[in-house]
Order: sequence, then structure tokens, then C-alpha cells
Amino acid sequence: MSIREEVLGGLRIEPLPGAAAADEATMTRLTELVNTVYAHSEKGLWQGYADRTDQDEVARLTRAGEIAVARVDGDVVGCVRVQRVSAEIGGFGMLAAAPEHRGIGVGRELVRYAERRVQDEGGRVMQLELLVPRTWQHPSKEFLASWYERLGYRVVRVAELGESYPALVPLLATPCDFRVYHKPLG
Repeated sequence: MSIREEVLGGLRIEPLPGAAAADEATMTRLTELVNTVYAHSEKGLWQGYADRTDQDEVARLTRAGEIAVARVDGDVVGCVRVQRVSAEIGGFGMLAAAPEHRGIGVGRELVRYAERRVQDEGGRVMQLELLVPRTWQHPSKEFLASWYERLGYRVVRVAELGESYPALVPLLATPCDFRVYHKPLG
């Protein structure tokens, strides 16, 4: 049995109950996981070091029922935020797989979970947003764009970051856009 089969065979993905927001150890683990993954994948996009999230936001999203985690042998190895954008559109974000579990399918399974959840709730389209530098190619962003396309996602809109997230623009180290991707469900 390969390490991939061994890990994925023991992988459990589940929504975090709202009460988990009071579990400081879990909120710390998730916050550190997301910030570590995003620090690597967004290196050079922000002035200095910019956290992607904080414990207050993770706790708020957990209370709202928007956070799901991937576990192997009870240990958190990944997470994803799943939300409703509109009646027909669901979205996912804050997708993170622990570096020691990257490349074996944890991220893909988290995306599949998000898609199934939105579809089960009546959604017809899944959406994601990807921040990309406007004037140069970022290796992590290029990898992610290609990976999302292999999963069936297509760019439906490209916008300047300031259109939807004006407060983030002064924190950028380089001009960035965000690509909005959609995938039909079902």
C-alpha cells in the first residue's frame, strides 16, 4: 500500500460543529495551518508578513458552520471554508493542506467535500477566488490555477483586488487581481 492510499484511507472530512469555536487548541491549529500555507503560496504579494486569518475569524466562521476539517488518525491535516454566495452559488476558500500531507490528495478531497456539500444544499455552481500578481507569474499561483482547471474550474471574471477588497490594496507589495472561477455542479 502506498503512503497516499494509507493516508487517504484514513482521511475523514467533517464540518466543525459551532461549539468547536470555543476549543482554543483547535482554533490555534487551524489558524496556524491556514497562515503557514498562505504565507508560502502568497510570498511576495504582501508587504512584509501578512496573516491570511486570525483566531477570531476562524472561530466566527466555525460558529457559522462554514469550516470543515480533514483528519488523519484524529489529527487535523487540512481545512476548507464552505459558504453560500447566492441561492445557486456556493463558494470555498481558506483551503489548506498541512505541508507534510501535501501532494497526496488532501486538498482534492476537501474540494470534493465542499462541492458535495453545496450541491446537497441545492447549489448548482461552485465558486473560488484566486489572488494573482498582475505583472509577473507566481509559481504557487500558476500551480493552483492549473490544478483548479484540472478539477473543472474555469475563469469567469478577472477583477482588480480593490473592487471587492479595497482595504487589502494598501497591504500589497505588487499590483494584484483576483480571478473568479466557477464549476457547474451535478
